[in-house]
Amino acid sequence: MTGHAITHDSAASEFSAIVDGHHARLDYYLDGNHLVITHTGVPDPISGRGIAGELVQAAFEYAREKGLHVRPECSYAAAWAERHPEFNQQLG
Repeated sequence: MTGHAITHDSAASEFSAIVDGHHARLDYYLDGNHLVITHTGVPDPISGRGIAGELVQAAFEYAREKGLHVRPECSYAAAWAERHPEFNQQLG
């Protein structure tokens, strides 16, 4: 991963990164002790740089810090979780 600056806006339930003027984002909501990832979107001009993975990892790390389980309803986040078994204990 290249280490793009990821920000978290808990009021908007969003993790995001602005890269080359484009807004990449991950949307989620809280359901009890679950962080539910609903959408990960990276605009075409900045796709292929690992930004979506960084957003998902940031969400998982935030959930870990808060003692939350993660439920990836977004297909990208679910596929990411399958490729990163070190985060499997957080799935729920």
